[in-house]
Amino acid sequence: MPTLLIIEDDAAFCQMLQKFLIRNDYDVDVSFTAQDAKIKIKETTYNLVLTDLRLPNYDGLQLLSDIKEVNPKTQVIVMTGYAEVGSAVEAMKKGAYDYISKPFTPEEILMQIKSALSQEVKQQTNNPPKENSKVVSTDGESPENKVVAGISDASKKLTEYIKLVAPTDMSVLITGESGTGKEVTARAIHDNSKRKDHSFVAVDCGAIPKEIATSEFFGHIKGSFTGAVEDKIGHFEAANGGTLFLDEIGNLSYENQIQLLRALQERKIKRVGSTKEVDVDVRIVTATNEDLTEAVEKGNFREDLFHRINEFSVEMPSLEERFEDLPLFADFFLRKANRSLGKNVEGFSEDVENIFKQYHWPGNLRELQNVIKRAVLLTSGDYVEKEALPREVHKSKVGSVNSDNFSKADYEKEQIVRALKQSNFNKSKAAKLLQITRKTLYNKINHYNLDL
Repeated sequence: MPTLLIIEDDAAFCQMLQKFLIRNDYDVDVSFTAQDAKIKIKETTYNLVLTDLRLPNYDGLQLLSDIKEVNPKTQVIVMTGYAEVGSAVEAMKKGAYDYISKPFTPEEILMQIKSALSQEVKQQTNNPPKENSKVVSTDGESPENKVVAGISDASKKLTEYIKLVAPTDMSVLITGESGTGKEVTARAIHDNSKRKDHSFVAVDCGAIPKEIATSEFFGHIKGSFTGAVEDKIGHFEAANGGTLFLDEIGNLSYENQIQLLRALQERKIKRVGSTKEVDVDVRIVTATNEDLTEAVEKGNFREDLFHRINEFSVEMPSLEERFEDLPLFADFFLRKANRSLGKNVEGFSEDVENIFKQYHWPGNLRELQNVIKRAVLLTSGDYVEKEALPREVHKSKVGSVNSDNFSKADYEKEQIVRALKQSNFNKSKAAKLLQITRKTLYNKINHYNLDL
């Protein structure tokens, strides 16, 4: 039976959590102070410690170091308040397995504990240690395929939607600005579905010439056209039993849309040059940064196909909409860059952290990732300094802000009004200028109560 220690100064909450974990077959001790916890840690070898970061008369990060000094193999999960994400990131750098934000559900804490204890077993069998990122998807081998679950309302809603729709076979349409992580979300849906043991096939519809799209989707047989020197299976057959992710689906030609609709309706495909129909069982997840509703109205996208792929929709939040999560994403991309470049940069200077908070991030997560990878490459010391950042990041935005009380909300409102004026208050054109969907623009106009 795994042995756990809960360190929490709220006695009522601590005892309630203890009883719940005992009912779930854990041997659980409790400490209401850091001093008592340090004594227990020296006397007993715990498999896992669950500790609050805020403790009276003691620094939670120091306690984490104390735990690891006594027994480096003990897994530690830190409990944090809503606004303590920075401390949570620092805790993970110091060796914490993960963090969990209060309030949390019994299911959430059980899942975290099981995951941490499972990782302890892996470490004991000399498997590589888990990356200290809180993730929704745990099936993919590569950390690039995982979703960093943030603490912002937008991130929590996204995580909730993924968990809700993933177990179903519903077709999912993912919308949002460029660079928000639509493919990563599609992979998370697949990894949390009953199809996770089968293929996830990602296709960029914008990169397929319409002349060969039929062959790409459905395959061909040898000799069916010039250049068909051997039989080839298409994306539908490759994804059979799994998930087919069609990125930028709005770029498909009208003819290809008709072919795709028939395949989705009939669940059968026919290779180019063949008369034999092949049954396929695929789940369709699509993505676009265009407004497909507007495309349907203009006749550029088939309405019946739109309804077929849009059984459930997920709108990806921009980085500004999940700004509380910026330290988490920055830390995740820093470790990813370290792995890729063979570096060991520990973190960001205070100047860089302030620049990151003030910059607008029009390219969203993709831009943040690229900026950090470039900065890590240019960094020779332990911390990324502002000199390693691209000029547009630490000059254009920060230089234009004179107020110490900078408000990103005011900045966003200013940009929306400017785009609307530039487009003569044509919302579709304004959305394109802002590089967001028309739906997102409407939501922001309503959110800010803009009087147009």
